[in-house]
Amino acid sequence: MGNYINTELEDFTVNAYHDGEIETVSKQDLLGHWSVIFFYPADFTFVCPTELGDLADHYTDFKAADAEVYSVSEDTEYVHKAWAEATDTIAKVKYPMLADPAGKLARFFGVLDEESGLAFRGVFIIDPEGKIKSYTINDNGIGRNAEEILRTLEAAKFVREHGDKVCPANWHPGEDTIAPSLDLVGKI
Repeated sequence: MGNYINTELEDFTVNAYHDGEIETVSKQDLLGHWSVIFFYPADFTFVCPTELGDLADHYTDFKAADAEVYSVSEDTEYVHKAWAEATDTIAKVKYPMLADPAGKLARFFGVLDEESGLAFRGVFIIDPEGKIKSYTINDNGIGRNAEEILRTLEAAKFVREHGDKVCPANWHPGEDTIAPSLDLVGKI
């Protein structure tokens, strides 16, 4: 696996379950706004609904940040629909749930565990031009935090808009940033 930073998305088209409907999502749908691609192993599991529910609880915050969330598993769109109908936690999901049963997206992003056929827990933040600006990949027993994903998205947006400044650890919008300078070396 190599480094994905600034890698541009390849063309793709997949089916999705989205707010009660089946639709298609392609690379073109991810352009023009920020995107969060959120891989998880499988529907009807244990850690996955806690993560998707956490994202659903923060979905309006992602939308306010001009970002769309796309969850992805190797399940079909019909399994996503069945899960939403069977589980209160997943019923509150309003973002598109992408179906990747052939593993095309999971392979492109390097998160497919070929042995199990499941995706590892990967999060990819993609800019409006379709380039990856941040990513993390966790083993399947390690859940993620929507607030940290949102914070990272907001930092990526800030850096894009203010290329002369960078965001320190735990930065949130409105807090001080750093303007890199030789004068700061050894002083932080």
